[in-house]
Amino acid sequence: MASLRGVTEPTKRAQRMLLAVIGLQLLLSPGLAAQSRAENWPQWRGPSSLGVSQESALPTDWSADQNLAWKAPLSGLGASSPIVWGDRVFVTSQVGRAPLQGDSHPGLARENATLVAREKPIGGARGEADRTIFLVVEVFNRTDGRRLWEYRTEATGALPRLHEKHNLASSTPTTDGERVYAWFGTGQLVALDMQGRAVWTRHLGREYSPFDINWGHGSSPVLYEDLLILLCDHASASYLLALDKRTGRERWKVDRGEGLSSHSTPLVVPTPRGAELIVNSSERVDAYDPATGTFLWHAGQPRQTPVPSPIFHDGVIYLSRGYRSSPVMAIRPGGRGDASVSHLDWQTPTGAAYTSSLVYYRGLLYMTNDIGVLTCADAKTGERLWQTRLDGIFFASPVAGDGKLYLVSETGETLVLRAGRTPDIVARNDLGERFLASPAISNGQVFLRSDGTLFGIGKTHR
Repeated sequence: MASLRGVTEPTKRAQRMLLAVIGLQLLLSPGLAAQSRAENWPQWRGPSSLGVSQESALPTDWSADQNLAWKAPLSGLGASSPIVWGDRVFVTSQVGRAPLQGDSHPGLARENATLVAREKPIGGARGEADRTIFLVVEVFNRTDGRRLWEYRTEATGALPRLHEKHNLASSTPTTDGERVYAWFGTGQLVALDMQGRAVWTRHLGREYSPFDINWGHGSSPVLYEDLLILLCDHASASYLLALDKRTGRERWKVDRGEGLSSHSTPLVVPTPRGAELIVNSSERVDAYDPATGTFLWHAGQPRQTPVPSPIFHDGVIYLSRGYRSSPVMAIRPGGRGDASVSHLDWQTPTGAAYTSSLVYYRGLLYMTNDIGVLTCADAKTGERLWQTRLDGIFFASPVAGDGKLYLVSETGETLVLRAGRTPDIVARNDLGERFLASPAISNGQVFLRSDGTLFGIGKTHR
C-alpha cells in the first residue's frame, strides 16, 4: 500500500475514506468471505450461511457404484446436515425412539415419501418410546470415511413429541475449528474439542423452559465472534440466548414472549451501522444487535411456524416466511422500529418454500417446495423467471457450486441442475436411500446424509 507521506491533507482524507470504503465492502461481501473459507463447510448452510460453495470441479454424476468415494454407517437417525472442517466430517444422530405426534402434518403428507415416513419415522414411536435415548456426535475422516470418534450422552428431561420426519438430532452442529457445538431437541447442548472431549455442557430445557415447539426443535446454533447464539421460539417461553463459546456461560438473553414458533436458524449480517442478527419467526422478522441482544427493527406480518432460514447477499436479506402460500421477502438491513415499508425491496404475495431455505446464486434465487416445485426468480426484482415440477419430495435445502444446483429428494435422488435463467437438469443420481438432510460441499466433494448412512461423493481436491 502506498505511503500517505508527501500529499496534501485533503488528499490524505480522501485516501483514508477510500480505504475505509474498501474495508467495508470486504466486510459486506459474503462471496469474498466464502472464498477464503471454501475448504470448510462449518455450519448450517455452509460458508456465510448461503448454501453456496466457491469451489470448482464438483461432481455431477454418481451412483452406488460410480464416483462414490466412500459411505459410512451412522450410529443413529437424524435430519441434521453434515458439517466439514479440514479432514473431518461431523454429524449428529439420535439412537432410540422418542414419542411421536399423533397425526402426520398434512403439509408433509405426500405420495410415496409419506408411506416411507410412516413405515420408518426417523426418531419417533407410535407406541411406547424407548426407555433410554442417546444423543450422538459422530466424526469421520473426510477422505476415506473412517470413523474417528463418537460422543454419546443420554437424552434427559422432557421429551417433545416429534414429527415423522424429525427427531432430536435435527439441529445442524457448528464449529470454529477448535470446538464443535451440538444442540439437540431436548435442549441439551455440548461443546466438544476436536478429539471428542466435552469442554462444557448445558441443558436449556431444564435451566430455562421445556422445548415444547410443535413437531420438535429445529433451529441450529450460530457462532458470532466469541458468542454462541441460540433461538428458542417455543410455546411456553420464547427467547434468544447468547453464550460465551469458551465457557458456556450466559452473556445475554432476550425474552421474546410466549406462543412463538420457529424452526429457522438466525443469520448474522454485516451493515454499515454494525452487525445485525436476523430472526425469522411466526410473528414477524426481527433484528437484534448480536453483541448485546438489543432489539433493532422488525418487518412483515404474522405467519405460522416458519422453517426456512434467511440468507444475505449484496446488502439484501432474502427469506421465505414459510407455511404454505406465504410471501418471499427481500429486505434491506439497517432499519429501526417498523421497517416493513421503509426497507422492503420487494415481496411476492405467495410462493414461499415451506421447509427448505432459499439459495442465492449468481444473481438468481432458487426455492423448492416439499412437493417438488422448483422456482427461479430474479434476486433484484423478485420476478419469477421459470418454474418446473421435479419428480420427488423435497425436504432438504438446495445448495449450489461450480455452476450447478444440488437438490436432494426424500426418495433417494440427487438432482443436479445447471444454474441459469432456464431449467436444465443435467443428472439424476439415485443412491436408494431416504434423504431429509441438506448436502454439504468441501474440498471438491459433496457429502450426503441419509437415514442411516453418510456418503462422500467425488474426488477430493487434495
